[in-house]
Amino acid sequence: MESTGVYWKPVWNILEGDFHLVLANAKHVKNVPGRKTDGKDVEWLAKLLRAGLIEHKFVPPEDIRNLRDLTRYRKN
Repeated sequence: MESTGVYWKPVWNILEGDFHLVLANAKHVKNVPGRKTDGKDVEWLAKLLRAGLIEHKFVPPEDIRNLRDLTRYRKN
């Protein structure tokens, strides 16, 4: 899954208990050499993951994410 803005968060929250998820920086993935089009995006990401070319980004546990969201909401 590519981290583009906050659009990945709801999908991550739903899938995190059932699958091993990897969050990748979209900018880093696009800098890896090779052909990449929208139609082959999933295949491309799978190949990069199998080759070990995707750096896993840290995603805190759910309770910490909830606390961060609450803190941001309170600050605003």
